[in-house]
Amino acid sequence: MNSSQLQALGIDEKWLEPLNEAFAKYDISTPLRQAAFIGQCAHESANFKTLEENLNYKPETLMRVWPSRFPDLPTAMKYAYNQEAIANKVYGGRMGNGAEESGDGWKYHGRGLIQLTGKENYERCGEALGIDLINQPGLLAQPHYACLSAGWFWNKKGLNALADAQDYDTMTKRINGGLIGLDDRKAKIAKAISVLG
Repeated sequence: MNSSQLQALGIDEKWLEPLNEAFAKYDISTPLRQAAFIGQCAHESANFKTLEENLNYKPETLMRVWPSRFPDLPTAMKYAYNQEAIANKVYGGRMGNGAEESGDGWKYHGRGLIQLTGKENYERCGEALGIDLINQPGLLAQPHYACLSAGWFWNKKGLNALADAQDYDTMTKRINGGLIGLDDRKAKIAKAISVLG
């Protein structure tokens, strides 16, 4: 990938080296694979601009998104608009995190191009990349590690094969757990294919 291709995709120049490094490390080596990676990451990160999960929710949204954790308005109102408290509540006791009181939910909330979440994922990714993400979780909000962690996730989930098959529905499910934003993801992938050839 080169600067002019990145510019045509509306992605900041600072991403060129990190993207190329992730492509080389994780065999994201064809235009189809690179376009799928860029399109999915662009959707997940607001076109390579948002590298941390936004948990700034109002009470009604908390009740809709996590009905078992926020079963009623009084409970939801205690947490609303407090990102740290919300992360500790919804991610506490899951994904290798300690209980809500441990603060792990906030410490290991979603970061990177494909939002890595949970102490277990931070630990595994850190081991694979040879860095200490347990004690330095904020590294995932830097372009270099945001790209490499997305590449690690991509590889772990077998997404090169889905890119080769152009199976963007299954790919999106593996990234997102559902089909949220599928049309936008496909549009971003199509644009990247046209730019990358």
